[in-house]
Amino acid sequence: MSAAPEPRLGIAVLTMGNRPREVAALLESVAKQDVPPARIVVVGNGSPLPEFPAEVTAVELEENLGVSGGRNVAWRRLRDFGDVDVVIDLDDDGLLVDADVFRRVRELYAEDPRLGIVSFRIADETGETQRRHVPRLRTSDPMRGGEVTTFLGGGHALSVAMLEQIGGWPDAFFFTHEETDLAWRALDARWKVVYAPELLLQHPRTSPARHAVYHRMTARNRVWLARRHLPLPLVPLYLGTWTLLTLARTRSLTGLRAWAGGFLEGLRTSCGRRRPMRWRTVWRMTKLGRPPVI
Repeated sequence: MSAAPEPRLGIAVLTMGNRPREVAALLESVAKQDVPPARIVVVGNGSPLPEFPAEVTAVELEENLGVSGGRNVAWRRLRDFGDVDVVIDLDDDGLLVDADVFRRVRELYAEDPRLGIVSFRIADETGETQRRHVPRLRTSDPMRGGEVTTFLGGGHALSVAMLEQIGGWPDAFFFTHEETDLAWRALDARWKVVYAPELLLQHPRTSPARHAVYHRMTARNRVWLARRHLPLPLVPLYLGTWTLLTLARTRSLTGLRAWAGGFLEGLRTSCGRRRPMRWRTVWRMTKLGRPPVI
């Protein structure tokens, strides 16, 4: 019996045009990988793009479609080439420090045909990984890998077959919690989500909560997540838990007001098609250490 062909990799970078030097440095780190990708696509999310090397496909969008919409454009363009099996999304201000990242990604997907999502480890210039970048509960150890229930948006790999089956990113989310929406749908379709800390993306240390719009969209999208994907008995548990956590963690009155507005927006506006996950998926997530109530 012949061995299965090695997965072909496509790289997707989404940018708003305000980080040309960072994008250039990222593409240089991509070029230094010991396994070259089949394709590279850079999407200008509502912005023009500079000249890139010949191997880079540039896509300029007339309007900013958000993280979700922009990444949908990127992976579908890669898919349409017909020679990409795995999409690797990289933040435009990230950097691949090690030269074997793509080879390791390829090996992981070659070993497991049900592997849907691989989450990279994100660390700043000093090598520190923020707690919010560890996709597990009850652990601050960024080097503990294995199966998880969500992944990091800054650096990850996605099976094209999985994306075709579950329908890609949720366009309406724009940004925040789009990864959770995608991961929940992948898990319910029996794909695996794996955190692989040996796959490092260096990324500047930032706080996502520095703008009021973050609080609003975080709240709105939390409500949409629950309405779209949770069995009815879990909806109030999930939203109640996150309400209490938000009240305990948020120190800004402006942030709380924005959050409350987003919560109401999530209740009043359409969340898209409702497809509650199976109870066996709830149990699987519970066994993995993160039931969908937190």
